[in-house]
Amino acid sequence: MNRSLLALALSLAMGLPAVQAADEATINARVAEHRAVVKEFGGTLRQELQAAMKEGGPVNAIDICHKRAPEIAADLSGKTGWDVHRTSLKPRAKAPDAWESTVLAKFDEQRAAGKSPDEMEFYEVVENNGKSQLRYMKALGTAALCLNCHGSEVKPEVKAKIDALYPNDQAIGYQEGQIRGAVSISSPL
Repeated sequence: MNRSLLALALSLAMGLPAVQAADEATINARVAEHRAVVKEFGGTLRQELQAAMKEGGPVNAIDICHKRAPEIAADLSGKTGWDVHRTSLKPRAKAPDAWESTVLAKFDEQRAAGKSPDEMEFYEVVENNGKSQLRYMKALGTAALCLNCHGSEVKPEVKAKIDALYPNDQAIGYQEGQIRGAVSISSPL
């Protein structure tokens, strides 16, 4: 099955509407570019988080997620001209839009069926204000390191800093391997 038919089949299987507006080669090339952006985002963030953890533990690492993660996403958005951000069904900062909520719920269903978050991505071409747009999401699994700030047993000093920075925080109570959210990218076609 070719990739555009596969994308259409995945879209229909996930209960999401699909719009076919760009040719297969264009979509495949753009999806590859989106994957590269996610890899760059994740690699940069992971490296900075690990350094912050070594330097000052979880309390220190919160500043990386609070300040640097949005800066990294903004830098990538500026470099590509696309909207790049993280979101989650239990947001700490950016709540998902309707399309993202549907995809995140499907990621949770796939995880419950035994699929690894590392394997989960979804994309489709949608119409937005009369223009074709590629929407892409890559699932973010909860690693052991993440539990320091997103787990069920967050230390009081970590919880206090999270509460100070994110008064409406919902991003706690995760277990290792769960879907914590996703990187979401939208680009015009």
